[in-house]
Amino acid sequence: MVGSRALIDRARTGALRYLGGTISPFNAWLIMLGMHTYPLRVERQSQSALELARWLEDHPAVEWVRYPGLESHPQYAIARKQMRAYGGMICFELRGGVEAGARMMNRIKVATLAVSLGHTKTLVCHAASTTHSTLSAAERQAAGVSDGLVRLSVGLEDLEDLMQDLDQAMRE
Repeated sequence: MVGSRALIDRARTGALRYLGGTISPFNAWLIMLGMHTYPLRVERQSQSALELARWLEDHPAVEWVRYPGLESHPQYAIARKQMRAYGGMICFELRGGVEAGARMMNRIKVATLAVSLGHTKTLVCHAASTTHSTLSAAERQAAGVSDGLVRLSVGLEDLEDLMQDLDQAMRE
């Protein structure tokens, strides 16, 4: 047994009931294979994300950046106490709203347009022109999705390549 009776019972009637108790051998092998390099990948993503977030803070096309490794982040002090690295996720607000976000998405070359996170490739999403495009501006605002909000899940690409790609994509 790998837990208390209560935990096992909850698992048996919850996730295990719908998903099964084991994964396929092939998926297990892929996970085991990936775990060998996981710490290195996370370290690289975190380092790149911190540098990219600092760079974005100074970019003229960017209104604000949210990344827990930045001193400007509202919970920076908490993050510093709790984390050794700050992860690969960055959110930022483009000046120019929906139009600027859509323009950026159409110009991106290195990053991949995707509504996902945690990949070896850098993934980028502008919610107002993709995931939340069917909502009105008022509905997006009520949901906390501003017109220029971009989510970036930083991957393993060369940092200079990412910066150059973002820079050319954000230019008017």
